[in-house]
Amino acid sequence: MTEGLWIGLTTALQPLNLLMVVIGCFAGTFIGMLPGLGPISAIALMIPITYGLDPAAGLILMAGVYYGAIFGGSTSSILINAPGVAGTVATAFDGYPMARKGFAGKALAIAAYASFSGGTIAAVFLLLAAPALATVALSFQSPDYFALMVLGLTAVSAFAGRGQFLKALLMTVLGLMLATVGQDVSSDVSRFTFGSIDLLDGISFLLLAMATFALSEALMLVLRREKPSGETEKALRGGMGTLALDRREVREIAPVIGRSSLLGFIIGVLPGAGATIASFLAYGMERHIAPAGKKEEFGRGSVRGLAAPETANNAACSGSFVPLLTLGIPGSGTTAVMLGALISFGIQPGPRLFVERPDVFWSVILSMYIGNIILLVLNLPLIPYIARLLALPRQILIPLILFFSLTGVYLISFNTFDIQLMVLFATVAVVLRLAGFPMAPMILAFVLGRLMEENLRRSLLLWDGSLAFLWERPITLGISLLTLLVLLTPVLQFVRERRNRIVTAGEGG
Repeated sequence: MTEGLWIGLTTALQPLNLLMVVIGCFAGTFIGMLPGLGPISAIALMIPITYGLDPAAGLILMAGVYYGAIFGGSTSSILINAPGVAGTVATAFDGYPMARKGFAGKALAIAAYASFSGGTIAAVFLLLAAPALATVALSFQSPDYFALMVLGLTAVSAFAGRGQFLKALLMTVLGLMLATVGQDVSSDVSRFTFGSIDLLDGISFLLLAMATFALSEALMLVLRREKPSGETEKALRGGMGTLALDRREVREIAPVIGRSSLLGFIIGVLPGAGATIASFLAYGMERHIAPAGKKEEFGRGSVRGLAAPETANNAACSGSFVPLLTLGIPGSGTTAVMLGALISFGIQPGPRLFVERPDVFWSVILSMYIGNIILLVLNLPLIPYIARLLALPRQILIPLILFFSLTGVYLISFNTFDIQLMVLFATVAVVLRLAGFPMAPMILAFVLGRLMEENLRRSLLLWDGSLAFLWERPITLGISLLTLLVLLTPVLQFVRERRNRIVTAGEGG
């Protein structure tokens, strides 16, 4: 390992490879800010550029674009509620409310620090435990993935305000229903397409996310016609104030970053899970374990609610390299593209990679340390200028949101049907938001719905249609018990609060 680390360090510090890290981080950051152009598109565009490069330099460039895009995707989520990439949808839940209160600079700074910390901590985990974690990833089977998805859905209560749990549950059901639209992979049967060829591939995640967040937000701004408060307006014009966090905020987010880094990295290690699921799970976990007073802040500009998903999605990016490099299994859609690039270099990822090509294996891991530092150096000085976007007049800001939302979705499919569907979803989302229904549970259920269905189907086939897999596999049983505990926690809290009220009333009488 020491010899491999030395080879990787000397390879990563070569001038060309350092230049590749800088170019990758810079390009990824700006691509991530543009809704619709995610890391998969960016890396696909980079593949022809890497053909003339050494395999190590090519992979370092693509890795830089990957975590740079996740890093940059938070900017549009926070400023205009338009997630640049899927992994930053959860960032908008508290980042955007914080920005509307006049703290856009602080929100972007927290996102930058959390991203840096999550990426760096995960890179340490990757360095120390990659081979061992590869074995853990292999031990996960369909029943375990299904139980993990159900655990993810229990986070629905994290997106519900007091007395709003039923509404959040209904939105979860709606998300699961939307996930079933399209052609079934196993049976080849068309479901809920209503004879439309355009719906055979299902509903695009980006389309739904942009419609329910960015586009509906622009329409809500038009309907509300509310002007920013004097304090907010002053903050917008004054360059967003200081980017420094006070001691209380640092103490508050430090444990959040630690927990979310570990959770994000573990989720990233599991093939097919990815940064999006990691960010939702981290947000839900922090909402569940937050003290009663802090729970009310979630969805209104909570520093915990912003730091958790930003840390987890960057940690998951590093974690997704474990199955890619050690098993040759892509941990996400982006690493699937990178797998194709590696094979085109004549390199077969797998258990022998860090023995046969230690320069590639270790240099990529060590370049992540360098890349996270570069991302922080690149982004922090730009925050005061980027944050001024909110100071734009409504007459300019609203058309900008509409332009980026519609163009981002159209550039993926070049299909006008997607634009029409997006406008329909945005209209329905506005009606639901006015009625007090949260959008986040629907997005979470949509993300997990297809994965849940596929893994449930495989599990039932393996167990001859029986649900016994839920308790016969130790890993599945453990996750199921954890899910039950999460579900019972709000009930126990309600019972405890009611008992305290009865005791207090009795003492008062």
